[in-house]
Amino acid sequence: MLSILVPIYNYNVYPLVLELHKQCTDCGINFEILCQDDASESGLNVFNENVNALSNCSFVSLKKNLAHRENRNSLAEKAKFDYLLFIDGDSIIIHNNYIQKYIDNFHDYDVIYGGRLHPEKCPSNTQTLRWKYGRLIEDKTTANRNKNPYQSLLFNNTVIKKERFNKVKFDKNIKKYGHDDTQLSYQLSLLKSKVNHIDNPVEHGAIDTNFDYLNKTKESLENLILLYEEEKIAVDFIRLIQLYHFLKRTKSTFIVSKIYTFFEKQFFKNLTGKNPNLLVFNLFRVGYLCSIHPKN
Repeated sequence: MLSILVPIYNYNVYPLVLELHKQCTDCGINFEILCQDDASESGLNVFNENVNALSNCSFVSLKKNLAHRENRNSLAEKAKFDYLLFIDGDSIIIHNNYIQKYIDNFHDYDVIYGGRLHPEKCPSNTQTLRWKYGRLIEDKTTANRNKNPYQSLLFNNTVIKKERFNKVKFDKNIKKYGHDDTQLSYQLSLLKSKVNHIDNPVEHGAIDTNFDYLNKTKESLENLILLYEEEKIAVDFIRLIQLYHFLKRTKSTFIVSKIYTFFEKQFFKNLTGKNPNLLVFNLFRVGYLCSIHPKN
């Protein structure tokens, strides 16, 4: 029936697994929960070891870092059931019928995405950028996600048929953070996979600080350029690449990169402050994207 795959890095996953285990047991299904720490060598793994005491559950701490994509691929290879539920270790289950909702929606779909929510209140003034972007941009309603089913697909809180996942997988050649969801979703679109968006969200638990999220954003933009240059995604699949392609075609990337360099300190000050502006964040993303290869 269901293999639940939980990639971890330096996080106590036991409370999440305990809730998932309870719900799977209550549903009376065949299941397994596989947790894999990606060589973080974290002291929190003392708590994670308790996962091994639960029936049909396992926790492994890798000796060598695989990076997030390959950690997910590795978990999928170990899974023995037909349906895979990918859920990040920092997720928080907010509904007591979470597993049952997925089971009720299996039907004829290749992929089912339940969505994600951020807490109503920002945890601290140092996490405002990630929290605000999540609340205002990422936390889409089911109806909005179904309008663009592939572009709205994230691989946290997602069920996918194992045979379908084996046809796409995460690109292990890309090691940096970000846009693994984009590439995999694009591959699923090429296969005309049947995607269903349902209202079954988890809450995003570990919210990055403003500084960390800016650094992750830079890495994700570097990945996006790589996907574009190697033609691993279509230009029209993601709006940011459409804009970059237009700027490149009109030979404007150099000018935009110079503007970005001039305003970089102001961008950084705003985005790491207590009240970051998402318009400034978009300008930062476009500017940084153009600065990677400004003369191309």
